[in-house]
Amino acid sequence: MGDESAKFFHHFQKSIEGIALPKQFTFPFSYEPHQLSVMATDEVLRYITAQSAWHKELSLGKMFGVLVARNQRGDIGFFAAFSGQIAGSYQHSYFVPPVYDLSQPGGFFREEERAISTINQEVESILQSETYLRLCRSIETQKSFCEQLTLSWKQRLEEAKAKRDHMRSEGVSTEEEAALIRESQFMKAEYKRERQAEESKLETLRRDLEVYEQRIAALKQERKSRSAQLQNRLFDQFVFYNAEGDKDTLCGIFRRATLPVPPSGAGECAAPKLLQYAYLHCYQPLCMAEFWWGESPKSIVRVHGHYYPACKSKCEPILQFMLQGLDVEPSPLINTPVSLDLEIVWEDASLLILRKPHGVLSVPGKSSAPSVLSFVRERYPEATGPMVVHRLDMATSGLLMVAKTKEVHCALQKQFENHTIKKEYVAWLEGVLPQDEGDIVLPICPDVEHRPCQMVSEKYGKYAETHYEVVERRGDRTKVFFYPKTGRTHQLRLHAAHVLGLNAPIVGDELYGTKSDRLYLQARKIEFVHPITHRVVIVEIPCEF
Repeated sequence: MGDESAKFFHHFQKSIEGIALPKQFTFPFSYEPHQLSVMATDEVLRYITAQSAWHKELSLGKMFGVLVARNQRGDIGFFAAFSGQIAGSYQHSYFVPPVYDLSQPGGFFREEERAISTINQEVESILQSETYLRLCRSIETQKSFCEQLTLSWKQRLEEAKAKRDHMRSEGVSTEEEAALIRESQFMKAEYKRERQAEESKLETLRRDLEVYEQRIAALKQERKSRSAQLQNRLFDQFVFYNAEGDKDTLCGIFRRATLPVPPSGAGECAAPKLLQYAYLHCYQPLCMAEFWWGESPKSIVRVHGHYYPACKSKCEPILQFMLQGLDVEPSPLINTPVSLDLEIVWEDASLLILRKPHGVLSVPGKSSAPSVLSFVRERYPEATGPMVVHRLDMATSGLLMVAKTKEVHCALQKQFENHTIKKEYVAWLEGVLPQDEGDIVLPICPDVEHRPCQMVSEKYGKYAETHYEVVERRGDRTKVFFYPKTGRTHQLRLHAAHVLGLNAPIVGDELYGTKSDRLYLQARKIEFVHPITHRVVIVEIPCEF
């Protein structure tokens, strides 16, 4: 352990005497940061704030991480890291170096990157060339002309036919009938000659353009091939270690996890950098945390200074390998209640509505935790069909509909699909909303890098709309009623927290805001047409908070 490693090992500026060390290492995918991680984060935040040259870049958002560790002399300190690059570099003196530096001068990555860039420039040069653009314009003009020619001839042929039919209706001689037939044949032949002549011109233009298109396609194929080869070569440079002293490449780690090739950027996040450096230089990892600096991106929800779990798609396989040999906290995601007794608030012969507590699954998940479905299956063994008509998030409480027959289930599902079932939620939000009511329209899709989170995406998202009304403002919080017009996963939670939505996360939302004793979101009212009696049914329960 020499000076090279010691320069990245930061001693706490404040005394840590009396603070109990963590008994186990942090479970990185769901955690409450240890006090030492919080103190380390505070010091990193002060350092970042002092780097004025970075402020503009970091204001756009960046994930940082801290790792509290013990050196071979028994001293307690911490390492810091950032994801990706800062100011065009993977290396900065305060932060541990990357697992592999893609930007090293003279490296194969830079050389191949320049070659790929040259290909991009050539493609762009062709696409912007006057000859290529002129051909494209000429083709569009000629296509339009051919279409107009067809329409014009179609009208002429129809008018001529109508005239001939009229003449025939008044009676024509044999010679006149022959003349009419010759006229029809001549016009059709003339149309065919003109159409073929113009289509021949169009085909000539297309053949001329095809020369350029083939060159572009060849360049793109070369770019794709070189990029794939470069990616695979890069993956081989990322060699990770774990606490047992084993090592493996990115590709090997992802193969062990029975996953396809690693995603782009895998291995460049803060958490793998921190553990890698600790292992290589014989430091004992004690706890870690990752936090966000800057504005929230437009797609996902990130709050400045808040802690976040490690990402799933890039980091989960890597960290599962790197944590081997450490005594890691058990996952809080699998801690579940051992029994379940749900309150039924409305029931008849064909369906029922029950009150789901927060922390209970609607349907079985990956663990063996009891769910609403397991409860009703046991209580109504004679029931048919899927039973649970819709779902509430595990953290959300409130009214849930259950059908006792397959037919009733299908009928209620159709009402949901047609948006004729009315639902009302109540929630407390972090922040004071300026408007008393409004609508939020943000398309939603899964965030594959941070499952089970959802994200906003104009390209991939499904339409999602929510109406809200303010009920009460108390201190720095706002109580609202939500009226979802669609039923996307995490719709209310994302619409509340997102910067383009209310920018006010629901209290206790550990996915999009800050964890508390519970998620303050309750489905308190539902209105629907009974599939059997065809009467409107309204069920409402008191607010829990």
